[in-house]
Amino acid sequence: MSTIATPGKIIAVHLNYPSRAAQRGRTPAQPSYFLKPQSSLAGTGGTVVRPAGTELLAFEGEIAIIIGEPARYITPADGWQHVAAVTAANDFGLYDLRAADKGSNLRSKGGDGFTPLGPVAIPVDGIGPGDWRVRTWVNGELVQEDTSDTLLFDFGRLVADLSQHLTLETGDVILTGTPAGSSVVVPGDVVEVEVDAPAAPGAPTTGRLVTTVTQGDVPFGDFGSVPAADDLQRVEAWGSEAALAEAVAAGRATAPDVPPAASPSPSSSGLDDDLRARLGAVGVATLSVALRKRGYHDVFVEGVAPLARGMRLVGPARTLRFIPFRPDLFQSHGGGFNAQKQAFDTVEPGEVIVIEARGERTTGTVGDVLALRARVRGAAGVVTDGGVRDADVVAGLGLPVYAQGPHPSVLGRKHVPWETDVTVSCGGAAVQPGDIMVGDGDGVIVIPPALVEEVLAEAEAQEREDAWVAEQVAGGASVDGLFPMNAEWRARYEREAGR
Repeated sequence: MSTIATPGKIIAVHLNYPSRAAQRGRTPAQPSYFLKPQSSLAGTGGTVVRPAGTELLAFEGEIAIIIGEPARYITPADGWQHVAAVTAANDFGLYDLRAADKGSNLRSKGGDGFTPLGPVAIPVDGIGPGDWRVRTWVNGELVQEDTSDTLLFDFGRLVADLSQHLTLETGDVILTGTPAGSSVVVPGDVVEVEVDAPAAPGAPTTGRLVTTVTQGDVPFGDFGSVPAADDLQRVEAWGSEAALAEAVAAGRATAPDVPPAASPSPSSSGLDDDLRARLGAVGVATLSVALRKRGYHDVFVEGVAPLARGMRLVGPARTLRFIPFRPDLFQSHGGGFNAQKQAFDTVEPGEVIVIEARGERTTGTVGDVLALRARVRGAAGVVTDGGVRDADVVAGLGLPVYAQGPHPSVLGRKHVPWETDVTVSCGGAAVQPGDIMVGDGDGVIVIPPALVEEVLAEAEAQEREDAWVAEQVAGGASVDGLFPMNAEWRARYEREAGR
């Protein structure tokens, strides 16, 4: 073990663990970085101050690698040879100030004491780059655990990539990203981070890097950016709507400015397992006839088709609305835990995410990661009158997805994710949260919950009749007078169907 000299540079990776990428709803193709000042360094047993007027101070337990031999223009295969030691780090940050220096994170992550490091460094001799584990505890509870063999960008690649742009000098520190589980801490909380190599000889460990959160009392002046927290930042900082709700109930978090609308659930929509199964057995075409008889002529979602053949979709709607792209609105609503991510991260089992994209098919409205998140959450499917990115992967997930078709462009080309759980227009059909969506090879239809049972009963009766007619045609009967049935055929059907 060794002590840690003050580094010349502290470089941090934005996103590097698949578990964290899944939370964020995006997987970067290449690593991106930001710098942290030397004045942000702190050791074990110290404190970190949550500044006055802020509420969203978040911890991020990380593996920190320390450069040994200087590196310039090296390859990923040689990168690990330039690492001398590994230690633990905590990359504290203020979500309240993320908008101030978007990307650079100077004010949100550069505060005094925002980079605890240590307590000791482990020499890497005889230990591989994939052999490391990071764990984080808050008030004694384990909240983060992951290993370096899962990284999107391994240590050697990070060192090599950075060496293309600048010289990595002896003692420089690279914070290599945080796994899922990062959340908010409040004054009085104690955060501990430990990095070890449990399978290496002697199972070396850094020991626990301990930091206590305290409350600051010096207010920000009116001559620079001031802290600001909204509901989106609160949800992203805490990790999910559920985590925020628990924190509010425990008195640890500020309640949302606007309480989130209750998510429609299968039970609240009146769609029990029996109704769901019966709806899944009748055709959308038959249901549309029953709805038209009741005056519902515009309940078919025009222009969408299933990405994969043979898919059926049944479930109550969970709605998401996009508005047309505008740079200032995308800056305020497009990043962080935006409305799109909220919808996919909080969809309930059996629900169908219905997206209003104004029929704009020239950009994606859902891709592989968010579709996977919906499937993991137990969603019944996705309906969008826009495009789908990563269409081949999405089609192979087993999640029913109906869309205008594939398109590789990202969301910000045409859309701003705006709001969830509101009435939307999807393919020309009005859809309210809790409306029942049914899809098959013909497309998707919307059924108001109050009409489900009577429309379904009529559709089932119609399909029994249609099946009987098909039997007669298969047996050689002419369709004349049979389809539709005249009085003679009707009487015969009623006699035989009643047996």
